Amino acid sequence: MISKILVPTDGSKTAQKAASYAVGLAKQLKALVIVLSVIDRRPFIGQTIPAAETARHVIEPIEDYLREAAEGYAGEIKKLCEKTGVQSKTVITAGHPVEEIVKEAEKSRAGLIVLGSHGRSAFGAAVLGSVAYGVIHKDTKIPILVVKR
Repeated sequence: MISKILVPTDGSKTAQKAASYAVGLAKQLKALVIVLSVIDRRPFIGQTIPAAETARHVIEPIEDYLREAAEGYAGEIKKLCEKTGVQSKTVITAGHPVEEIVKEAEKSRAGLIVLGSHGRSAFGAAVLGSVAYGVIHKDTKIPILVVKR
């Protein structure tokens, strides 16, 4: 029986669709939804956002800005869980998305990972990178459900 479902989100429409599917499944199974948002800080190390570019008009490290965005994405799914009567937990972490998704799934003993895929070809995934592709091909025994756009 699946008692915990891990739902990674990046705020995209595809991730929201996967989250909706996961919440519906969790309701049927009476499972806990673990909402995960990963801050991929590799491309931004040591940079800041100019004050004029931020909503608060202050200079803040990019990671803080990304953390706020990640909390917002996760918060949307948490609200969906509350609305449908599904228990949820939110985890915000930083690192490589594929590694962090698998690590959190194993740490929390999730019975299922539900994530969205933009449906890129294998070539597109190799060139542009695909978190779904990476998670699927990562060495884990946790079942993965991919919801296509």
